Amino acid sequence: MLNYATVGSNDLPKAMAFYDTLLETIGMKTFFNHPSGGRLYGRPGKSLFGVLGPYDGNEATIGNGTLAGFGLDSREAVAAFHAKALDLGATNEGDPGPRGGDDSPAYFAYFRDPDGNKLCAYHFLMPAVG
Repeated sequence: MLNYATVGSNDLPKAMAFYDTLLETIGMKTFFNHPSGGRLYGRPGKSLFGVLGPYDGNEATIGNGTLAGFGLDSREAVAAFHAKALDLGATNEGDPGPRGGDDSPAYFAYFRDPDGNKLCAYHFLMPAVG
């Protein structure tokens, strides 16, 4: 199970202000401040997410094809998280909605943070049992 992801930033104070506010909306709190000047956030026993300065000391760049996702509890939570990211200066990369057809259980929303890192929020409807 994947439960840890990081993105790089060339403006860590701005990035941390963005993520402090955004991640608070889904219960992720500061886990610790990283020696790179960045920060790791977490939900106890669930997941970690970090915004860091690159280890090699070079400029942070966005990964072409790289994406980190936040699994949320409902479609409404996905839409609210996406809207909050846009309010905080993120760029829309895909409105909240079903992926894979209107009847799909997959519901995703995509955005790029102020550094250009691509992220998503998602929720899967679970089929009824029985």
